[in-house]
Amino acid sequence: MLVVHVHVRVKPECVEAFKQVTLTNARESLKEPGVVRFDVVQQQDDPARFVLVEVYRDANAAAAHKETRHYPAWRDAVAPMMAAPRFSVKFNNLFPDDAGW
Repeated sequence: MLVVHVHVRVKPECVEAFKQVTLTNARESLKEPGVVRFDVVQQQDDPARFVLVEVYRDANAAAAHKETRHYPAWRDAVAPMMAAPRFSVKFNNLFPDDAGW
């Protein structure tokens, strides 16, 4: 399993628009066969900060995600909403193992 945390800080005036576009992307992402989870979380004390928690079966599934129609639509829609460049951190899942999903 590959777990990716995508850290995003949006302009305060774009929070609601970002949420709408991102939730659409998350729903579409969950339809991909290689996506195990796709969580969108918003920071409690700073609502302009988000983390997308993306869980893929493997690195190939993560690469395939970027080839979908919804990913570039999301990427292009949120680009002008960013207060800072987004960044991601990749993790290897240790527990639960593949059988747990």
